[in-house]
Amino acid sequence: MNSEIFDIGLGNNDTATREDAGRDYVAFWEKQARSLAWFEGWSEVLSWKPPFARWFVGGRINASYNALDVHQKDPERAAILWEGENGQRRKITYGQLFCDVQKFSNALKSSGVKKGDRVTIYLPMVPELIVAILSCARIGAIHTVIFSGFSASSIRDRVVDSNSKVVITADGGYRRGSIVKLKETVDAALEGLDFVQNVIVLRRTGNEITLGKRDVLWDDFVKNHPASCDAEPLPSEHPLYILYTSGTTGKPKGVLHDTGGYLTHIGSTFRWAFDIKDSDVYFCTADIGWVTGHSYVAYGPLICGATMVLYEGAPDYPSQSRMWDILQRYKVTIFYTTPTALRMFMKFGDSIPNSFDLSSIRLLGTVGEPINPEVWRWYYTVIGKGRCPIIDTWWQTETGGMMISPLPGLETIPLKPGSAALPIPGVDIAVVSEDGTELPPDTKGYLVIRKPWPGMLLTLWGDDEKYKSVYWSKYPGYYYTGDYAIKDKDGYFWLLGRADDILKVAGHRIGTAELESSIVSHHSISESAVCGVPDDVKGEVIIAFLVPKDGVAVTDGLRKEVIEHIRHDIGPIATPHQIYFVSKLPKTRSGKIMRRLLKAIASNEKIGDVSTLEDGAAVNEVQSAFDELKKQIK
Repeated sequence: MNSEIFDIGLGNNDTATREDAGRDYVAFWEKQARSLAWFEGWSEVLSWKPPFARWFVGGRINASYNALDVHQKDPERAAILWEGENGQRRKITYGQLFCDVQKFSNALKSSGVKKGDRVTIYLPMVPELIVAILSCARIGAIHTVIFSGFSASSIRDRVVDSNSKVVITADGGYRRGSIVKLKETVDAALEGLDFVQNVIVLRRTGNEITLGKRDVLWDDFVKNHPASCDAEPLPSEHPLYILYTSGTTGKPKGVLHDTGGYLTHIGSTFRWAFDIKDSDVYFCTADIGWVTGHSYVAYGPLICGATMVLYEGAPDYPSQSRMWDILQRYKVTIFYTTPTALRMFMKFGDSIPNSFDLSSIRLLGTVGEPINPEVWRWYYTVIGKGRCPIIDTWWQTETGGMMISPLPGLETIPLKPGSAALPIPGVDIAVVSEDGTELPPDTKGYLVIRKPWPGMLLTLWGDDEKYKSVYWSKYPGYYYTGDYAIKDKDGYFWLLGRADDILKVAGHRIGTAELESSIVSHHSISESAVCGVPDDVKGEVIIAFLVPKDGVAVTDGLRKEVIEHIRHDIGPIATPHQIYFVSKLPKTRSGKIMRRLLKAIASNEKIGDVSTLEDGAAVNEVQSAFDELKKQIK
């Protein structure tokens, strides 16, 4: 663990909030819920019948109402500043968004969509995606958003599992200058699925498409519908959305979130983490197809009345300066992105961001995976100019919102590069051993959550038994996160990656995130990914794939340097059996390294669906590397 400490904050020091949460977490969350607009109050704050929790039982609420209706005193306030990859720009006010959502809500109702029906959304990052989400929420339909990079078979699996009545898509979307033919993919996915009654198609790119009997263009769908639609008062526990998580094997799990508890969690954490003000321009780079996009693009900012930037395309297209250009043009004050994206930006060098005026930024954040200390320092120094707090947030699709994070809007605490810091108020998190015993400080173990929290998933769609077995069976009464972590003597948490990504070398357990972080701290390496290959003697041996920084020559000397660096930083047991230098790693279009592909290739298993890959050539390069290494191992 890194011993550096940075004392920087925004001057907030609300000790009462943590004290309230520590005394009575149920009463604490009830207090937070009162910041939302409810149609009816609740009779019971928490019904906890392990492992099923229901928050604010008897209360009635609507997510769309909280995102739009409550802000109509200032309808000209900008809600979305949208930029398409092809250079198109739009400004959507809270008044315009309110109008568009009501029209689309009426159109959905006229098409036969009722409360509880499922609607699948497969759109690029355009404002209409948020319109579709909020319209579903307004009438009580359950939305299930699919990332616009998924294949036809992945879409089909999700549509069938959710039994969606309606699918919303577009003719296409822009990605790295090309048109991604979304309607064509949907047509293949829905072939023979007669239960899908309507396919609504947004005209985004103007590419040629075929319209069938159940297809209707977005403009025609909403035409002649009034811009007035009352929000449906829904029970607090009414399902808001299903979001599917995909694994390496088996069908995707449909994570189901409610309305009242989820909104309470998201609204509270958005305010605490980002210290949001009326003058802020907030930019989260996450695609709405992922949970970060649901919680901190579609819902959190709008609940809090924020102005946000929404961007359609790749972060480095058409040039490596695209992100910094967006930050400068919109005078972004809060920037929330992934460590993977930051490593890519680091690789391009400091001169690019240094050529832009980023002085508007006052707060930086990361999400999606642990951030390497080296990357944290670069983010802090080069992008934040040494004056902006960094919130390193840990949470999951299943948790709904942030669970561990610095909270500049609430309190000023020392920041430790590489640590997600403290649990949010009202959440009880611990690191435990294999038998469930809480471990002493600075000891590696499994991360668990010991009490229910408002943003937690209701269950898995249509599969209560799997919900119990996946999340609650390892440690009865505790939610098992599946992550490996350390809690230090100051109570700060250090995430070490997925527990199933732990390498077992000669009886020693080494976290992949820990090892990759060590490698990236070498001055010549920008990215790394490691995996284990079975070995008769050691159980596993480590293979590392490394991307050197631009201009760095790949030599035997560099390989030896990296090995010595690892041995000094972690210990000889973490020495890779083989190191292979590559120009790129397999990543999704949202920027995450697809480590499951490395595992699959290393184990001679079927690679599976790679439709979300940004560049398929990376897989070929990795495959070639493994083939060569296998020969050497033999």
